[in-house]
Amino acid sequence: MRTHSPQNERIKRAYFTYLAEAKGFSDATIDGVAKALNRFETYTRFRDFNAFHIEQAKGFKASLAEQMSRRTGDHLSKATLYATLSALKRFFMWLAGQPGYKSRISYSDAEYFNLSAKETRIAKAHRDARVPTLEQIRHVIQVMPAETEIERRNRALIAFTALTGARDGATASLKLKHIDIDQGKVDQDARQVKTKFSKSFTTWFFPIGDDISQIVVDWVNYLRKEKFWGLDDPLFPATKIVVGHARYFEASGLDRKHWSSAGPIRTIFKDAFAAVGLPYFNPHSFRKTLAGLGGQICKSPEEYKAWSQNLGHESVLTTFSSYGDVARHRQAEIIRGLGTSEQRASV
Repeated sequence: MRTHSPQNERIKRAYFTYLAEAKGFSDATIDGVAKALNRFETYTRFRDFNAFHIEQAKGFKASLAEQMSRRTGDHLSKATLYATLSALKRFFMWLAGQPGYKSRISYSDAEYFNLSAKETRIAKAHRDARVPTLEQIRHVIQVMPAETEIERRNRALIAFTALTGARDGATASLKLKHIDIDQGKVDQDARQVKTKFSKSFTTWFFPIGDDISQIVVDWVNYLRKEKFWGLDDPLFPATKIVVGHARYFEASGLDRKHWSSAGPIRTIFKDAFAAVGLPYFNPHSFRKTLAGLGGQICKSPEEYKAWSQNLGHESVLTTFSSYGDVARHRQAEIIRGLGTSEQRASV
């Protein structure tokens, strides 16, 4: 049974290079595209792309709608269908302009990967994001153990994310020289820090409480004054793994190197919230918490602009549109608090 097409692999490699170098897409985004293409190739039994026909697109859509999610055990969500088919549509539109494919594939052929208008509306429907409250975050931090240096690192990691709203990829790549605890700021220098869109900016500690900021300060002082680490050492080092006495791999303190990915950070978050019986809130959800807090305490456009810049946003509209949704319970409180019907009638 055919398991790959050499010709397809070559053109896919060219497409991935295009996405990375010309469009600036991240590795994670490109991985998602690769997954969508693999799904399609599996359906066509790895036929060459230059043999593409619109019936393949129509048949694949029907097949995809019948597939089950391994995570939920239910049919794939409309959002998953939309993301997969959109990735394929963009690929075949690009492919239609490539030498060797122009005469076989037209730009309009890619349109057959579209969902129906109704399914698209469902896929793109707004859903309330699960966002932790500042009280929940503080509770998690307060009960986290801090006896070993690994435990201290884990607690400082969550405190730092709440204090700065830094993305997990950036946090994994930060060095000690990027944080200034005296000034209360972090320099997210894209030359060394994995920031979104390789954008450099400075984040000042958000005003969420001295108790949280002190945990971060203590952690930095521990690395500098007790472990005598230098400015080029990682702010949040990876765990050192050694072979123990029982000849099994085990954790043995901190390694003097960065994590290779943000995966361990998300695991730390998951374990910390599970330990107190709360649902998992990923690191990125903290940015939404901070955006909501800014909406409550900022009293002028200038203040909110500064708050938005602190999150790394060039435009306040980014903060509003992507992070500034009002939770439904808060929406109700605001509307009910706007005044009684008698007061409104007199306006």
